Amino acid sequence: MPVLSRLIPSPVVVEIRRGALDDLASVLADERISHSGRLAVAVSNGSGARLRERIAPSLPGATWYEVGGGTLDDAIRLAGEMKADRYDAVVGLGGGKIIDCAKFAAARVGLPLVAVPTNLSHDGLCSPVATLDNDAGRGSYGVPNPIAVLIDLDVIREAPPRFVRSGIGDAISNISAVADWELSHRVTGEKIDGLAAAMARQAGEAVLRHPGGIGDNDFLQVLAEALVLTGVAMSISGDSRPASGACHEINHGFDLLFPKRAASHGEQCGLGAAFAMYLRGAHEESAGMAEVLSRHELPVLPKDIGFTVDEFVRVVEFAPETRPGRYTILEHLDLKTEQIKDVYADYVKAIGS
Repeated sequence: MPVLSRLIPSPVVVEIRRGALDDLASVLADERISHSGRLAVAVSNGSGARLRERIAPSLPGATWYEVGGGTLDDAIRLAGEMKADRYDAVVGLGGGKIIDCAKFAAARVGLPLVAVPTNLSHDGLCSPVATLDNDAGRGSYGVPNPIAVLIDLDVIREAPPRFVRSGIGDAISNISAVADWELSHRVTGEKIDGLAAAMARQAGEAVLRHPGGIGDNDFLQVLAEALVLTGVAMSISGDSRPASGACHEINHGFDLLFPKRAASHGEQCGLGAAFAMYLRGAHEESAGMAEVLSRHELPVLPKDIGFTVDEFVRVVEFAPETRPGRYTILEHLDLKTEQIKDVYADYVKAIGS
C-alpha cells in the first residue's frame, strides 16, 4: 500500500506577535508543554537577562541559568547543571548563541526546547541544528526541533538593527540555496524534497519582495515567519540543504579564512547569494537581490564588510572545501583564481548598473 501522507516535524506552537513574551507561561500551560511551570530557562547576560525581570514573576517555578557564550563547553555545562533537577521543558531566551546552547543542552538531557529569540539574526531559531564554537573552530550538531517558538515583535524591535538585518540576508539566501539544490539534482541526481524546497524558496521570496523595512511590524512578521518556515524546511529534508548552498559555503569561507574579521552570518550569506546568482547566469535576479540587500543596508560587495577583492576571490576559491560532498554552482563551474576575478569584475558592473 503506498504511503499517502507523512508526518512533518515542526513546532507544536508558533506565536509571532506583539506581546507574545508576556503570555509565555499561559501558552506553555494551554498547550500542555508545562502545566507545573517547572522550567529551566537559559538566558544570556545581555538581552535575556534584561527580560528576566519582566517575566520572572509569571514563571515562579522556573530555574534560571545564565549562559556565558555560544561554545560547546557552555552547552555541555548547561546540560550538566540542569540534570540536578526535574523540569518539563527548557526555554532558550536570548540571541542565536543562547538558543543554540539551549537546543544542545535540551537534547542532551532529553527535554523539549522552547525557543524565545530576542533577535532575528538567522534561521537557526527553529532549525534542527545547533551551531556551537568548539576547539576545532565551529561545529553543527543535530538536535530535535523546538517544540514551541515564541517571537515577540516588540522585543525584536528593540534588538540592534544589524542583527535583524542579518536575518534578512539569511532568509533571502534561500533562493540561491534552492537553485543550487536543483542544479545538483540535474547534474548529480541528488534527490530533492519538493515540499522543503518550496517552503524555503517561498520564505526567501516573501522577504525579498516585501516593500517594508525593519521598522515595520508587518515586515518583521514576514521575516520571522520566513525564518521559522526555513527551519521547518530543514527538518523536513533532514539536513540544511534547503537553506545552504554556495551562499553558505562562501560564508564559511569567510569564517574559516578570516575568523577575527568575519561579519555576521546573514551579511555574508546575503553577499554570497547575490554573487552565486550571478555565477549561475541569473544576472537580473542577482541585480534585484543586490538592490534589496542594499535597501536594507546589507553588504553586496566585499568592501562593504572590510575585505579586498583579492581576499574575496580567495574566499570563493576556498569555499567548496568547507562543505565536502555538497554540489553547488561553485563546484559546477570549478573556477580558478583569474576566472573568479574576471567574473567578479562583471558582477560589480552588473549590480552597479
